[in-house]
Amino acid sequence: MRNSPLILIFSLFFLQNHAQTTAPKREFRAAWIAHVANIDWPSSKTLTADAQRAEFVAILDFHKQAGMNAVVVQVRAACDANYPSDIEPWSEWLTGQQGRAPNYDPLAFMIVETHKRGMEFHAWFNPYRAVLNANSSNIAASHVSILHPDWIQPYNLIRMLDPGLPAVRQYVVSVIMDVVRRYDIDAVHFDDYFYPYPQTGFTFADDNTFAANSRGFNNKDDWRRDNVDLLIKTVSDSVKNAKKYVKFGISPFGIWRNQSSDGTGSATNGLQSYSDIYGDSRRWLREGWVDYAAPQLYWSIGFTPAKYEVLAAWWANNANGKHIYIGQAAYRINNGGTDANWSQPNMMPSELRLNRATPSVLGSIFYNTTTLRANPLGIVDSLKTNFYKTPALIPPMAWKDNVPPKAPTNLTATINAAQTDVTLRWTKPTAATDGETAKYYVVYRFLTGETLNLDKATAIRFISTSDTTTSFTDAFANPSAFVYVVTAVDRLHNESPASNAVNVGLTATREITIQNRFEPNTPNPFNEATTLRYSVEKSGFINLKIFDSSGRQITDLVNTQQNIGNYQTEWRPNNVPSGIYIAVLTTDGGLGVTQRLVLVR
Repeated sequence: MRNSPLILIFSLFFLQNHAQTTAPKREFRAAWIAHVANIDWPSSKTLTADAQRAEFVAILDFHKQAGMNAVVVQVRAACDANYPSDIEPWSEWLTGQQGRAPNYDPLAFMIVETHKRGMEFHAWFNPYRAVLNANSSNIAASHVSILHPDWIQPYNLIRMLDPGLPAVRQYVVSVIMDVVRRYDIDAVHFDDYFYPYPQTGFTFADDNTFAANSRGFNNKDDWRRDNVDLLIKTVSDSVKNAKKYVKFGISPFGIWRNQSSDGTGSATNGLQSYSDIYGDSRRWLREGWVDYAAPQLYWSIGFTPAKYEVLAAWWANNANGKHIYIGQAAYRINNGGTDANWSQPNMMPSELRLNRATPSVLGSIFYNTTTLRANPLGIVDSLKTNFYKTPALIPPMAWKDNVPPKAPTNLTATINAAQTDVTLRWTKPTAATDGETAKYYVVYRFLTGETLNLDKATAIRFISTSDTTTSFTDAFANPSAFVYVVTAVDRLHNESPASNAVNVGLTATREITIQNRFEPNTPNPFNEATTLRYSVEKSGFINLKIFDSSGRQITDLVNTQQNIGNYQTEWRPNNVPSGIYIAVLTTDGGLGVTQRLVLVR
């Protein structure tokens, strides 16, 4: 690097003890993209193929910019398909007519574009719904309700596959496994629809099915739950046998059972998945049939019938070692109906902070995409600038794969002639003991002398989107002395040890002290003001600036001509949040060294 006539170091150590407000390194961050009735994508049945593709790309870019690392995309809404299928007809919400092809493969396109952005693609299936509205739905001659009317049960205007029929289970599994085998999806995802939600005056008429296929059950409710369990277990086993890396997740209704019905249930008073729609969601976690549950906690903190804080804790306590990603009610922000809490701008941020403070809650899925794009009460702004400001890796699933890849090798660093950036290059590792190698890479940057802590999310400078990317150029917004390492990550997000470390930047030889005015015995951290003392070795134009950890300038403390001597200045940050800040001292345009300041409110 270019020599500076000012040789100095800011000497400062820091503490970071705000786990609830600091973004974790690993967190599942996703949004649902609903297809049914053109809720999210495509926005209309009349869009051309080019317009559909452009719209989906815009949705992905929006979610990526908001900080998401996955999308949950509906590919089968009502025994139809968003992909060419020999089993079910094309969706009417693609072209306006069920069975009419859109002249491209939407699913293949969506997966490629999602992976291109380094995001996971979870394929969302509705297992039992056959017809959304018997009065208005467009039905093709090849639809299951036409080919197998004996499999269909009416319920008000909905038409459903009968879960009690063995042939129905085989059919649903065949549809799902066709997608698993033919497409590079990351997960199979079910929503909350099993048996229909109760409606006054309507009965699900499956007495004949029960009589013919009771399997020894005397209680129809237990039999119905077992019907759903059989499907869940069969899908789970089939997916694992076909592709070990494909996950299986379900987003159940947020209440399993109320304590009034079962002492092990939640302290709530609402509809119960267990007895009203026959989804024994707690059992799916206990049996290990699902890799994650995303309970739809669409209530606010403090909402008496179903308090968010009560249910988040209940699901965390029943995770049984699997992942819990909370289904977040983005659609209710400022539109909560009888729940006025949703008009409060801090309600969703409060829920996200509560998630991070709750063990076993490892992320969120937001419903729905159209609502998020409208940014109600600035929720997306909050995600970008606060919660998802730093990137996050997806949490690994040790029960599926616990073998990390080997570390990248031969990491080198080359500083450009203008000394404004550094290019890192490394070599892809050889295969680990399970035969797998890197799927993507993570580049970390630390200040010289800092502990190389790979759990520090703010140290991540770059996450590649493929294993073919083996270089990265990092710009120096504020030149300093840095240490870089790179890790390799496999398909299920196991991370390797760090590569060899490379040092980049200035080597300082003299120390400048920073003393905390309020804690003279421990000059760091500070909460109101700190005094920076420094020495000028050569007369010149001195500049002292403060930046946040992302490189954004906070203030300009000194900007004047100074002679040789000792100086001090005070930084009294106003309206600045807790965090790590960087002091940068230069003279006459030369490069100076930097050190960290820690503000704790």
